[in-house]
Amino acid sequence: MQLPAGLDTDLPHTRARIRHWLTTGVALGVVTGAAALVQPTGATANQGPVRGGPDPAAAEYPLDCGPLGVLVTDQAEIDLDADRRAETIAVVRCDAGSGTPPHGMYVLAGADDENAAPRVAETLVDPGEGMTVDRLAVREGTISVRLTGYSSPDVPRCCPDRTRDVSWAWRDGRLEPHVISEAPASV
Repeated sequence: MQLPAGLDTDLPHTRARIRHWLTTGVALGVVTGAAALVQPTGATANQGPVRGGPDPAAAEYPLDCGPLGVLVTDQAEIDLDADRRAETIAVVRCDAGSGTPPHGMYVLAGADDENAAPRVAETLVDPGEGMTVDRLAVREGTISVRLTGYSSPDVPRCCPDRTRDVSWAWRDGRLEPHVISEAPASV
């Protein structure tokens, strides 16, 4: 390629020298290193393994079962607050042996003392609502369930006539519920 007349090809800024390449390389290294150290708020990638959640069988629940024991019917682990310690979602009911006792669903947090019992950090489904928890799922920081129940005491206990799909997501330091749908149960 021929340069236009009058253009001097021996100007210092037209040739890359080794110090230009070294300066550029150092600057890129500094920027890349700084970007690797600075993370957005809430970033949790590559911070090591999450410690397992508390044992739901070791917790005491705010559930009055009289002489009956408490039965854990489902559980899942999730690190809600990104502290590398999983919380346990526990679905429990009175161990009645028959019938359809209502469920309670609780978030269990581990105690700072490894030998202490887990504590109920939050109630997601109160057994006083008279609902049964079905389809517990934990995906990508969201807890979701299908609740089934009865519109009145006259509805046979074999056949729930109400459903509600609910999810909870961790936002701004707390679990926010979201009712996805609520309708009579499909037969």
